[in-house]
Amino acid sequence: MAQNRSFKPRRPIKKVTDSNKSVEEIIRELKAASQNTNSNYRQQSLQIHGLICAKCGREFDEKNKNQLTVHHKDGNHNNNPQDGSNWENLCAYCHDDEHTRGLLGDYIAGK
Repeated sequence: MAQNRSFKPRRPIKKVTDSNKSVEEIIRELKAASQNTNSNYRQQSLQIHGLICAKCGREFDEKNKNQLTVHHKDGNHNNNPQDGSNWENLCAYCHDDEHTRGLLGDYIAGK
């Protein structure tokens, strides 16, 4: 039996009050808001999990921490719990490996 589900936005939807904004201005504002959110969870993950790759164990410092990325374990970039349980810090190489692993498996299996 199908359930009736209602759509509830995760964030309050802002009403557009200035109808004179161009599409480009609106997109620019949305991208800026997204980047602020992304950098926020990245900083949180680095503080919680430290400057070390969870896969290969490589250690980073302030000079090269830009090579350390945040991987979402469940693949959902909007799932950002404050305790960091959905994040793991991976170096750029391990992060690429993590995301291409399924593609390689599908290729080998002939899918």
